[in-house]
Amino acid sequence: MSSTRSPKVGWIGTGRMGLAMARRLARAGTDLAAWNRTSAKAAPLAEDGAAVVETVAELRDRDIVFTMLSTGADLEEVLLGDGGLLTDPEHLPGIVVDCSTISPDVSATIRADCEERGVAFLAAPVSGNGKVVAAGQLSLVVSGPEQVYDQVRPLLEHIGRAVTYAGEGETARLVKIAHNLFLGIVTQAMAEITVLAEKGGVPRHAFLEFINDSVMGSTFTRYKTPAFVHLDYTPTFTPILLRKDFDLGLAAARRLDVPMPLASATAVQVQASVGSGRTDEDFAILLDLQAAASGITLKPEDVPVDDGLSGDKPAAAAGTGEGR
Repeated sequence: MSSTRSPKVGWIGTGRMGLAMARRLARAGTDLAAWNRTSAKAAPLAEDGAAVVETVAELRDRDIVFTMLSTGADLEEVLLGDGGLLTDPEHLPGIVVDCSTISPDVSATIRADCEERGVAFLAAPVSGNGKVVAAGQLSLVVSGPEQVYDQVRPLLEHIGRAVTYAGEGETARLVKIAHNLFLGIVTQAMAEITVLAEKGGVPRHAFLEFINDSVMGSTFTRYKTPAFVHLDYTPTFTPILLRKDFDLGLAAARRLDVPMPLASATAVQVQASVGSGRTDEDFAILLDLQAAASGITLKPEDVPVDDGLSGDKPAAAAGTGEGR
């Protein structure tokens, strides 16, 4: 890639998160081409000036290719499977930047596969959901060669508000896995205290307003509040995906000999949410499971609440949650 021209960028994976992230690049004027297994999910990017391609192979001439996929197996398939991005040694991108949440072991294997082909690799998992991306509030953590990170950083800063360099190798993967363990623990704690307050006669919206305006409030508790108040479980991050991250996190804890009593207890509740069969809803259904275990049935509260993201009037019925 010439230092005097803007990079040509490819994007693989335009699900809930990938589409929103790619759109920020396109709207920033990036020369962007995108592919998704279901092409209709990438089609909206054309309105933002991006090209939508029919095959992964059409992205091999890109300087930098971003990937945003659900699993490590998906990433291996698009990079190294039949017709994959890295399967033609004569035509290869210069850099692959993976924003998925995958295990450090899989990431290390893919890094080695890239380096063997002369392709630089950055791990760049993210914190947020589609609405967070659109609001320009996404956070990214990156690991890999620092000089490669310096090249890609301007693009990362178009995608999100905060970009943290965590060092070489797969350190960013551990950061993201630890983040999602914290995410699950906080959500379960939030469900428990909210149900306690409601069973004692406190409206959910009033209790959560107090929490959000106290020293215990956070960006996350604020933007989870609409889902808890309105019982809107439109998926941004499913129980299946959260269970995957708990599996990864607890495996890392065993490998590093770190006791994780709170994470282990929360993992049981996450598994219960999967076992409930409501795997296509948001993981905020932990609230419903806690209510059922406490002998109460929740009802939506038709009260405007602030999600902390919109910057204007409170949301009346829009749920939010944490995504990929």
